Amino acid sequence: MQAKDGSPFPRRLKEARLASGYSQKSLGIAAGIDEFAASARMNQYERGVHAPDFGTVQQIASVLRLPTAFFYCEEDELAEVIKAWRQVEL
Repeated sequence: MQAKDGSPFPRRLKEARLASGYSQKSLGIAAGIDEFAASARMNQYERGVHAPDFGTVQQIASVLRLPTAFFYCEEDELAEVIKAWRQVEL
C-alpha cells in the first residue's frame, strides 16, 4: 500500500516489520512510542493514514536495522540494494 501522497513508506514499513518478526505494537514500543498508542500509530503508518515525523522514522529504522532511505525509495530494486548494503555494514 502507498500513502495518499504516493509515498512508498507504508509498504516499506510493513515489509520490514514483517521480515523482522515484530508486531505493530512491539515495533512501536521499541521505537519509543507510548505502549498504549504504539499499535494504533504503527497501523496508521502502515495504512498511509498518517506519516511519522522524521525522528520517528529514524527510531523505527534503527530498531529494524535499516537506513532511513529504504523507507522512501521508490524503486523496489534499489530498496533491496539499500537493505543489502546495510546488512554488509553490520
